[in-house]
Amino acid sequence: MSTPAVDPTFYRSPAEAIAAPPEELAYVVTFDRQAQQPDALAVIDTARDSPEHGRVVGWVELPTKGDELHHFGWNACSSAFAHAGHHTDGLQRRYLLLPGLRSSTVHVFDTHPDPKQPRLVRTISAEELADKAGYSRPHTLHCGPDGIYLSCLGTARGDGGPGGIAVLDHDTFEVVRAWEADRGPQQLAYDAWWHLNQNTLISSEWGTPSMVEDGLVPELLLGKEYGHALHFWDLAEGRHVQRVDLGAENQMVLELRPSHDPNATWGFAGVVTNTDDLSASVWRWSREGDRWRADKVITVPAAPADADRLPPALKPFGAVPPLVTDINLSVDDRFLYVSCWGTGELKQYDVSDPAQPRETGSVRLGGIVGRVAHPAEPDRPLSGGPQMVEVSRDGERIYLTNSLYGSWDDQFYPDGVGAWMAKVVTDPQRGGLTVDEGFFPRGDDFRGRRAHQVRLQGGDASSDSYCHAR
Repeated sequence: MSTPAVDPTFYRSPAEAIAAPPEELAYVVTFDRQAQQPDALAVIDTARDSPEHGRVVGWVELPTKGDELHHFGWNACSSAFAHAGHHTDGLQRRYLLLPGLRSSTVHVFDTHPDPKQPRLVRTISAEELADKAGYSRPHTLHCGPDGIYLSCLGTARGDGGPGGIAVLDHDTFEVVRAWEADRGPQQLAYDAWWHLNQNTLISSEWGTPSMVEDGLVPELLLGKEYGHALHFWDLAEGRHVQRVDLGAENQMVLELRPSHDPNATWGFAGVVTNTDDLSASVWRWSREGDRWRADKVITVPAAPADADRLPPALKPFGAVPPLVTDINLSVDDRFLYVSCWGTGELKQYDVSDPAQPRETGSVRLGGIVGRVAHPAEPDRPLSGGPQMVEVSRDGERIYLTNSLYGSWDDQFYPDGVGAWMAKVVTDPQRGGLTVDEGFFPRGDDFRGRRAHQVRLQGGDASSDSYCHAR
């Protein structure tokens, strides 16, 4: 009997991923804010020499309406090498799982045999998620060492209890269980990532469904009731080990980006805003002995602005908060990308010394006040700003989309957020950022939907964890 070949997009090490062929397609989830049309998965041509470069070449709609697609991910990735023998039984990076943040339904699409036209093959109902794991409002999805990890904001009833992680079967996509065996003080949920070789999972905090689904609630923000802590867990046991509070003034600890080096014990967490001065920040976690700590390593200040140019929610403050809503770390752990959705800026930092980031590049697109145009249409101001950011495996291309979350879009861009996707290029050794004028899907390309997260064919900087240093 022959042994099935290992999926070539499972990389044993970061270096192997960087050396792999570049992506030729990008998958983008889109949603209809009015829930009059089904949400959809768009396929964008990213091949360098393709005549269709930067165009939508595939489109598939959900069978339902009102899901609000948000974050999504692959069924399997390079973490397959952490499974004892599992990677030899035909497991492939083949299926994309698309959670509906409002519907709590997860749609599973098969990208084979035609990667430009994925097919719906399985639907995980809100009832199955609630009955088997006790959760709702699925948010972030990662392929993990013993299943697919799906972080959820709410309980089966929505509010009324802690959010957490549901585990799905790698092969059948059935909901298996809640991951937590002992959650300790953890209540709020958002992202979850890990250091596989350290048997450590890290989770972050946003809020319960009622705290986020209708927009930012000023009373909760000023009352410092959104999440402001990191949690460290025993990955194998699902047991809470330590809570690290970043300070109640640092509200909404969202994206987590652990080092790709499997032997390292540090990573970065983004904080949306500080209630004292509206700044945003990035924190570095690290381990000292058997304890974890977090230190602020980047502060992005708010930008003063004329109140007449601000949306109602910001008029009393006379400033635009950066609103760091996503961060991304290149596969070689060299550059950190920080998206400032409020000011319309993407920042690049050299983090060769992760304790002392050094800014090496910046581009602006959109922004609450700036409305900086894309070079492809220099006379057309953009709404929204760099929000979700995804980095190619080789570190040369950075893809951006401009929508945060329907109700938050409307709150901060009340005249309309539009829909667009951009590509920024960099030198992966020296840094520096330039907007690619020839890559700009927008408007009608997305058929009336807003664009949110991007996943790259063959994997990207935020979808894989590695088991081998070389």
